[in-house]
Amino acid sequence: MANWDADSPRLRRNLINVLRDARDRAVRRDLPTVEDARRWQRDSMAGLDAPEEKYVGCFRGEAGLESTRVWIGVREGVAPADVAAELAAFERTLQGIVAVLDARYALGRELDADGLAAVIDLCAWAHAEWVRIHPFANGNGRTARIWANALLMRYGLPPAVRLRPRPDGGYGLAGVAAMDGDWRATASIFRTMLDEALTKGGP
Repeated sequence: MANWDADSPRLRRNLINVLRDARDRAVRRDLPTVEDARRWQRDSMAGLDAPEEKYVGCFRGEAGLESTRVWIGVREGVAPADVAAELAAFERTLQGIVAVLDARYALGRELDADGLAAVIDLCAWAHAEWVRIHPFANGNGRTARIWANALLMRYGLPPAVRLRPRPDGGYGLAGVAAMDGDWRATASIFRTMLDEALTKGGP
């Protein structure tokens, strides 16, 4: 059985299936929830060898992960006891912004320049907040990238953010800024990725 964090055919298949789920929900304009991310993380780990079963499909602070701390470089993610409240705030904000965008850009309506900028900003914010909170013991980066792709697809754009391997081109530095709550660097990276995807026809 392949390691849960190593590149493998099984992980790649899992990620394809997860991205399809994200696409289907996006196309239907389902209400985005943190439970989507829980399912994505769990399904991306299916059939892989995790150090402990409790790391799969569970947020830090929940049963078995009450004291699980994570670091991104020298920065620590949100304390386990605060993860639930941070996720609730994330979900409220995400749903509020999506409601405004959905009302302005109905299914099938092409984004104008303002809408495109708003969607990229939303993708960057959601990605950066997920990285900052770091709610899982593992798989947060991939899940953050799935959030970005799901939101792009919701508004008729291609899934421009590569899931694996981790993107380059300044993506890592943008993640460092995200730990301080700054999503603007991520927005710049995502705009470049989207421009490339639209030019080349894929991520």
